[in-house]
Amino acid sequence: MDVLEAPAVTLPSARGPLDPAELERIHAWWRAANYLSVGQIYLMGNPLLREPLLREHVKPRLLGHWGTTPGLNFIYAHLNRAIAARDLDMMYVMGPGHGGPGPVASAWLEGTYSEVYAEVSQDLAGMQRLFTQFSFPGGIPSHVAPETPGSIHEGGELGYSLSHAYGAAFDNPDLIVAAVVGDGEAETGPLAASWHSNKFVDPRRDGTVLPILHLNGYKIASPTVLDRISREELDHLLRGYGHTPHLVEGDDPALMHQQFAAALDQCLDDIAEIKRRARDGVSERPRWPMIVLRSPKGWTGPAEVDGLKVEGSWRSHQVPFTDARDNDAHRTVVEKWLRSYRPEELFEGDGAPVPAIRDLHPAGDRRMSANPHANGGVLLRALRMPDFREYAVPVDDPGTGAVESTRVLGTFLRDVMRANMTNFRVFAPDENNSNRLGAVLEATDRAWNAQRAPDDVSLAADGRVMEILSEHTLQGWVEGYLLTGRHGLFSCYEAFVHIVDSMFNQHAKWLKVTDSIPWRRPVASLNYLLTSHVWRQDNNGFSHQDPGFIDHVVNKGPDVIRVYLPPDANTLLSTAAHCLASRQYVNVIVAGKQPQLQYLGMQDAIVHCTKGIGIWEWASTDAGTEPDVVMACAGDVPTMETLAAVEILRGWFPDLRVRVVNVVDLMRLVDDREHPHGISDREFDSLFSTDKPVVFAYHGYPTLIHRLTYRRANHGNMHVRGYVEEGTTTTPFDMCVLNRIDRFNLAIDVLDRVPRLQAISAHARESLHDKLIEHRQYIRVHGEDMPEIRDWEWSAVAGPSTQVGNQPLVEPVQRCGS
Repeated sequence: MDVLEAPAVTLPSARGPLDPAELERIHAWWRAANYLSVGQIYLMGNPLLREPLLREHVKPRLLGHWGTTPGLNFIYAHLNRAIAARDLDMMYVMGPGHGGPGPVASAWLEGTYSEVYAEVSQDLAGMQRLFTQFSFPGGIPSHVAPETPGSIHEGGELGYSLSHAYGAAFDNPDLIVAAVVGDGEAETGPLAASWHSNKFVDPRRDGTVLPILHLNGYKIASPTVLDRISREELDHLLRGYGHTPHLVEGDDPALMHQQFAAALDQCLDDIAEIKRRARDGVSERPRWPMIVLRSPKGWTGPAEVDGLKVEGSWRSHQVPFTDARDNDAHRTVVEKWLRSYRPEELFEGDGAPVPAIRDLHPAGDRRMSANPHANGGVLLRALRMPDFREYAVPVDDPGTGAVESTRVLGTFLRDVMRANMTNFRVFAPDENNSNRLGAVLEATDRAWNAQRAPDDVSLAADGRVMEILSEHTLQGWVEGYLLTGRHGLFSCYEAFVHIVDSMFNQHAKWLKVTDSIPWRRPVASLNYLLTSHVWRQDNNGFSHQDPGFIDHVVNKGPDVIRVYLPPDANTLLSTAAHCLASRQYVNVIVAGKQPQLQYLGMQDAIVHCTKGIGIWEWASTDAGTEPDVVMACAGDVPTMETLAAVEILRGWFPDLRVRVVNVVDLMRLVDDREHPHGISDREFDSLFSTDKPVVFAYHGYPTLIHRLTYRRANHGNMHVRGYVEEGTTTTPFDMCVLNRIDRFNLAIDVLDRVPRLQAISAHARESLHDKLIEHRQYIRVHGEDMPEIRDWEWSAVAGPSTQVGNQPLVEPVQRCGS
């Protein structure tokens, strides 16, 4: 017999739920998926080996991951059997993301791939295209990317499969999400926390997550922790997480097929019973079933290559051997490996799967690769939104009042929740009340299905406020929720949203890619509310002071990111309503939760937010003339300090022509050729002039404003003040002083920048420096800011602090020791 000729194999009989015909069909489907997976990694020609494998049939660069793929294909085949037998609504979330060849092969076998990509047809030409495109220029990545039908989980970064799966299951009572957790992924912090998601599931209203822990023993070059602990310890761990684990292990295909089919049937029976009991009114937190699949790494691959162990070894993690193009012996191994799956039994002469395989999978939307939940925009319904204008804060005079803007937003979100009790949730890491959104609890409780104590408040299994002290888990939940066709808002302390920097990266990339995939439908935007921000974390100190998430977000593509800095409650309401109604973006809203001045009535707020940037005429003195200085601001505290600085300047220099420009939509600063929200050079110049000094008080790191405006004509005259990494436990105003964004330093900056003031501003400058000294002395004695700072409001006609006679705005202070 030729060494390249694979012998016929008949599976030995094995006891279990599969009859011999079912066993053969599932095994054939698995062989076909494995064949297609190996072909994607290695081949660019001769897809069905109709001739001996030659050098030119092998890709010049071999990329991808084989080790986890056969196990993923094995699971997929068995899930298909169960879906068809029980008419299940099921999704597949694949944690070992670089097992991408598997779900791509499965989608092709199910026909979905050819439906959405006509050029990858179910024939010989389509198979060759399937192989060639994988990890190839102009093709698809090696992991489960947005291009893969049936996927909501990219998997290029590990740790988020369970949280994505639970996000998909919330409010989907009939959905089962099969979530494969890789044993390497299981070592990540985000995955470890996400096991606790089952304490937030309501079995009456939510769907079910079926975790499948895939133990194949190795990461890239070392063993995995969960594979190297005892069965007993692993069982205790998973039971401690609240699951009943069913172990399936071995390497004999016939025995493994029967074991896995039996375990899967038992899990599905248990799930059905749990759901039945919940519908019958039984109030309990169930112990949900799960499967532990222990199989060899690189199962069915070459046992050895060059005398070194491959199957069951870390060497099979990626491409088991990479010299198959130029090394004749390696190419022979590849050919023998591919022929071992007996492709002539699996595919017709024209390359289509044989009927026994082609018809094994479920039909229509029951195919996991075609499940509508995995293309959530298909199911997305617009939010039923109350009129945000009805929540307006009255503003009789701009720059007055003291309102917690996020508390006002909370009342709006409460009524959004009431109107959308099946497709809207709010997410916060134990900070919903701290962030002043507590009104939402008037509409719903916090989701909680663990033990409760008598003095607990607002906890219920059917609650819709999602709080867990894991930003990673929350981010995964909200992403899974949005990607399956629902809406949400994630509020977080500004400094700690950095914890999900990398997860945000992946979601933003997903949105960018799906924008160019016609069959992917737009999903609701990911909305962040960042509060407890840098300028009002004076009590918590330096550890809580970091506005850099904005910089991180702006690095992403302009087609998917938006950043808003509303200065008061009405602009926050207008902004939030806009963001909640939007699609296919990441919206970042930064707004303080502490009492703050209010500037714009609702109609003015709507106009201002619609423009995104504009001159505040009521605070400016340059109408009809050129300004001496442009004072720009973005953010609630920088806006207040800018206005206070304007008051100071107008008191000392009543004839000073000041233009106040406020920015709500940060991306308006960008050139309109670079961002859809950007403004033209002509518009920018009309606001900021082409040659006048601009003193810009910005919420975050100053360099970002320079980065956004560096192409503008007047960039050389733009002087930005913001957070410069100076922080401590201190007073609110002292945080501004430490970073030189306070009213006194802003006013001094103007004195330095306006040429005609330089010769006449000595007394003003001296007085402003005196005020800074007085401030430092006062807070160290009294522990709070001076009353004139704490109680400041904008309140003048010609200028809120018009100089009276020869008395300057700021009075001299006593020198130390006098």
